[in-house]
Amino acid sequence: MKDRTATASSRCECEPQGQQAARLEQEQRLHLLFQQLDVNQDGGLCVDDLAAGLQRLGVYRTRSELRKVVKAGDKDCDGQLDFEEFVHYLKDHEKKLRLVFKSLDKKNDGKIDVQEIMQSLCDLGVHISEQQAEKILKRMDKNGTMTIDWNEWRDYHLLHPADNIPEIILYWKHSTIFDVGESLTIPDEFTEEEKKTGMWWRQLVAGGGAGAVSRTCTAPLDRLKVLMQVHASKSNNMCIAGGFSHMIKEGGFRSLWRGNGINAIKIAPESALKFMAYEQIKRLIGSDQQPLGIQERLIAGSLAGLIAQSTIYPMEVLKTRLALRKTGQYSGMLDCAKHIFKKEGVTAFYKGYVPNMLGIIPYAGIDLAIYETLKNSWLQRYATDSVDPGVFVLLACGTVSSTCGQLASYPLALVRTRMQAQATTVGAPQRTMLGLFRHILSTEGAIGLYRGLAPNFMKVIPAVSISYVVYENLKMTLGVTSR
Repeated sequence: MKDRTATASSRCECEPQGQQAARLEQEQRLHLLFQQLDVNQDGGLCVDDLAAGLQRLGVYRTRSELRKVVKAGDKDCDGQLDFEEFVHYLKDHEKKLRLVFKSLDKKNDGKIDVQEIMQSLCDLGVHISEQQAEKILKRMDKNGTMTIDWNEWRDYHLLHPADNIPEIILYWKHSTIFDVGESLTIPDEFTEEEKKTGMWWRQLVAGGGAGAVSRTCTAPLDRLKVLMQVHASKSNNMCIAGGFSHMIKEGGFRSLWRGNGINAIKIAPESALKFMAYEQIKRLIGSDQQPLGIQERLIAGSLAGLIAQSTIYPMEVLKTRLALRKTGQYSGMLDCAKHIFKKEGVTAFYKGYVPNMLGIIPYAGIDLAIYETLKNSWLQRYATDSVDPGVFVLLACGTVSSTCGQLASYPLALVRTRMQAQATTVGAPQRTMLGLFRHILSTEGAIGLYRGLAPNFMKVIPAVSISYVVYENLKMTLGVTSR
């Protein structure tokens, strides 16, 4: 302790008076901040301390973000930051933030204005309007000057793991996409910087892995939905409990996951095809100077979904047939494919293709429009506050928009599934899409078009939650959010 005091004393003697005053002010600020965050006054900051302390200061950070902060600064690996670790982390973090601040400050006047925000985003391939830039600025502008000085910049990014321009841009974007077992979503957009650094493929891998885990966890509900869509009728009104009982009685507990293997496998090719098609279509219909609007994104996303779905559609048919198979009927995916090809020909692999493609338009359009509307409404209402839409706000927007999209496209999805499954019933007539619609309405009524909707909605919240947790952990493992 004496050595440290002596070193500090000698350093003070060598420093110019202005630098010495600035250093002492910084040390006092960090000491006060540590005391405010150390809610239980035990001399260490764990994730719980940081969450509670920051909440008192009016700063919102997710537990995932705070875990990254603790992990980055915890040199002795005891799960918390002592004062020295805290000071070392913050000084290092603020140095990186200072570099970012200077790179954004194009005029070198110590302040960032709306035009500088727009220019910095444009340099990274992200084009926004002046109104959108003003919303970003207002979240950081505490004194109402419509500019951001260093202190406002530093305080806004307090204990946030993002410390370089691409990560901070992603923090501003507020864009998320989660896999809920549906294939008609608009692909996520990536900045030019993300494409150059190869960050896009890591996010696709993380999203694919999260989707596979999510679909596996909710596979029993997905199989129940297929059974209810195909077998339910006025005379055989399968309920949720009865459906699960039937599956377990017929094939045991493992039968709940029939068809899940190919459902998880098709995520990778579908995501890659959709992303590549989306990028090419955006170049054809868009402009290098202006970002795509909602209508253009809908068109590009719908066409990308059509291309991806057309390519992998035979896997959709296999998934339905495997989900409906009886015990011992097929030995696996290849055996199922051989049986279909031998008995029904190549065209069987595209049964239900038309209603599936028609379903893309209402699902993608309503999902995207409602998600953007809800998210933008939240941002407009709270734009002047120091808070951002946390994960729960974004999840709520995504869940509501996905639910509305599914409600609009569900009758087409049900008809698609029945067309895929028609050959599994011996002697059943092979009806067309319109013929099936008429048959369902005449025999089951309008409610027949929504058979299986309950288990479909039951899986949305757990699917999104599991996707988010796995996605965030995979991003950390792949180095998407930390470099």
